[in-house]
Amino acid sequence: MGTLNHYIFITLIMGMLGCNEKPMSLNVTVFETSANGHKLKKISAISPDENVASIKLLPDQEFQTITGFGGSFTEASAHLLNQLGKQNRHKILEAYFGEDGARYSLTRTHMNSCDFSLNNYSYAPVRDDNELEHFSIDEDRDDIIPMIKEAMAISKDGFKILASPWTAPPWMKDNNDWRGGRLLPEYHDTWALFFSKYIDAYKAEGIDIWGFTVENEPLGNDNNWESMHFTPEAMTQFVQNHLGPKLEADGKAEVKILGYDQNREHLKEWVDEMYKNEATSKYYDGTAVHWYASTYEVFPDALQYAHKKAPDKYLIQSEACVDAEVPKWQDDAWYWSKEATDWGYDWAPDEDRHLHPKYVPVYRYARDIIGCLNNWVDGWIDWNMVLNRQGGPNWFKNWCLAPIIVDPEKDEVYFTPIYYILSHFSKYIRPGAVRIGFENPVDSLQVTAAKNLDGSIAVIVFNPTEQTKQFSLALGDNSNTISINPQAIQTIVVATKTN
Repeated sequence: MGTLNHYIFITLIMGMLGCNEKPMSLNVTVFETSANGHKLKKISAISPDENVASIKLLPDQEFQTITGFGGSFTEASAHLLNQLGKQNRHKILEAYFGEDGARYSLTRTHMNSCDFSLNNYSYAPVRDDNELEHFSIDEDRDDIIPMIKEAMAISKDGFKILASPWTAPPWMKDNNDWRGGRLLPEYHDTWALFFSKYIDAYKAEGIDIWGFTVENEPLGNDNNWESMHFTPEAMTQFVQNHLGPKLEADGKAEVKILGYDQNREHLKEWVDEMYKNEATSKYYDGTAVHWYASTYEVFPDALQYAHKKAPDKYLIQSEACVDAEVPKWQDDAWYWSKEATDWGYDWAPDEDRHLHPKYVPVYRYARDIIGCLNNWVDGWIDWNMVLNRQGGPNWFKNWCLAPIIVDPEKDEVYFTPIYYILSHFSKYIRPGAVRIGFENPVDSLQVTAAKNLDGSIAVIVFNPTEQTKQFSLALGDNSNTISINPQAIQTIVVATKTN
């Protein structure tokens, strides 16, 4: 009996110890940007409150591989950098591309001019130059090319460049105008050659072009600025019969071709045509979308549909900005307030007006990027990196915001809260990361998560409410209770062992 009593005693002690065991703490680092003044600040957000809902990370559930995050090299931004002092110019490019900055990994630029150019121009200005013997990127040598080269010198990991034309030169179009119109059939091969020559010209400058969108906003923009119209059928025929074969014949098949490149509400009809069969799909590497159809709606059903239609293709958000606004200078509170409007607030059709209420700029960015990631988008690109206090320069006076605003006359720089929101994603979710699953029972918090190639997990948590929130972040048997401030976004970096 003594031996039996000893066995029972040991068993009871072990059971009592097991009941009192607590989960091991996660090794986490928390960065927060908030309306109360935090700007990507490393904080101690561990809370003692254990009676909170648990956000559980599910790393075995894997979704899309991340291509990258970033912004756009426009003539407007590059022109402004040229007007700043050397110190502020370098400060801005370091902030976007440096190891201590946002570490942008996916960028965009325009081929020929766009609304955020100083004037209309084309690399092929000579009429009926079918072989493009006079093709030249000289227009970019004073501004865009030096900006890209300096960014390349700063970036440790490098970045991809997606190039988009707003229009072919007017002489190739049926209306002979910078705005609107369609590409004439007799110039399909010449326009395809234009893309190939652009790759060569930038390559000669030491700049590799990762991919193209076929046409910025092919549905048009009321003929306000440079544009050229395509139907889904016409674009697909151009890619299938001209652009794709030309790049392939010239040994440039590795350069990606993304179709569509406009708002998400029309995405279904475009991907239905692009990926109708093997022949139409052959040269398309993916689809590009914009966010301007709504200030709050992510269109998850459209994004899910596009992914299911072509699960092995890229799905990249290629342009976004707070448009139809003149920037607020040195006024962080405005960016956290429900004061912004967009083009649709005044101009949307009555049936769509509800999609364009006043909104909080910071919220729009945070919820759109989270919503995109949670619906298979693998890359997210902002529009201009730098604008002035007017929201330009812009030859059409189509004023917009940028994450960084400058006053070139005073050589002053303002990092808006939008810059820090973008950095929460671009800095900590790196190319090659895989979005992972999670369970989030907290309706008031928006969440996404991705596992980086080094094994670390970046968890983004967005709290748009005016109350402090606590939640438990759990990975397997390990967890921490974390507190997030009102009106705040956090990146929680979870250190794990590399597999």
